[in-house]
Amino acid sequence: MTQAERNPFLHSDSNKRYYTYDYYLRQTFGGKCAKLPLDAGFTCPNVDGRCGRGGCIYCSNRGSGDFAPDAALSIAEQIARQKQLFSRKWDVSRCIAYFQARTNTYAPLEVLRARYEEALAQEGIVGLNIATRADCLPPDVVAYLAELSERTVLTVELGLQTSCDETAARINRGHTFADFRRGFEALRDASPKIGICVHLIFGLPGEDDATMMQTVRDVAALKPDQVKLHLLHVLRGTALAKQFEAGEYHPLERERYITLVADALELLPPDTVIGRLTGDGAAEDLLAPLWSRRKTTVINDVDKLLYARNSFQGAHYDPNE
Repeated sequence: MTQAERNPFLHSDSNKRYYTYDYYLRQTFGGKCAKLPLDAGFTCPNVDGRCGRGGCIYCSNRGSGDFAPDAALSIAEQIARQKQLFSRKWDVSRCIAYFQARTNTYAPLEVLRARYEEALAQEGIVGLNIATRADCLPPDVVAYLAELSERTVLTVELGLQTSCDETAARINRGHTFADFRRGFEALRDASPKIGICVHLIFGLPGEDDATMMQTVRDVAALKPDQVKLHLLHVLRGTALAKQFEAGEYHPLERERYITLVADALELLPPDTVIGRLTGDGAAEDLLAPLWSRRKTTVINDVDKLLYARNSFQGAHYDPNE
């Protein structure tokens, strides 16, 4: 028997022992979709002074939108450019418009509506992913998102990163875990059709393994639709880069990160889609860890570790916690 045939995990048709985003796309849309990063030109409340200045210590001036086109282009122009770029590797007949850069619900409703509707009007767009913060979800925006979810496959991506408020303050996050829960619950109450994806980062300054796994347990208790796991990487020009260059921050080692990911997968609900297992920054800006560039080998080693453990996503998940 092959590894796929021996795989005990239900939400898989391969050797993957976790609910991959690829499997989700095939179940939802009948095949892969190109996910097109966009920059709608918004800012963040911990950049403009509402709750802080300077942004999170790891964010570049693109606000996590390092792979998005120039915000000076219209949404239609950005989608056209991204389709042309992605068509070299992907079938772009089905695409998800991904509002990725900065906080994409941090603007007046009429501005948000114009950007989102422009994206939906483009040929081949089958869904929207909107990256934002849980403290930037006023009632009128939440109501509009609920209405959008009736017309398209909508995923709202909430950056949490950690449930530890001390860490959140250390990284200049600008909100608490209680703030996050209020935003999460507002979306959940508004419509069951709004998919909610939670972002977590491993390797934040001052966190040990127990702190990181507590964040995973706290998120698992919320039963999100998707989770993205990120490795903290150091980009040029960020506050984190200054700490790294001064010897005040040491990135995670590769083997430790792989173990953390496998441990996290075992704690998450088995029906939560895993949007990603790792990531890196633009090659020209990445200072550390350099091993993060080899994402495929990291993912493969997570697979090997789960197989060696005879484990899978949700193996240690407790629905009663």
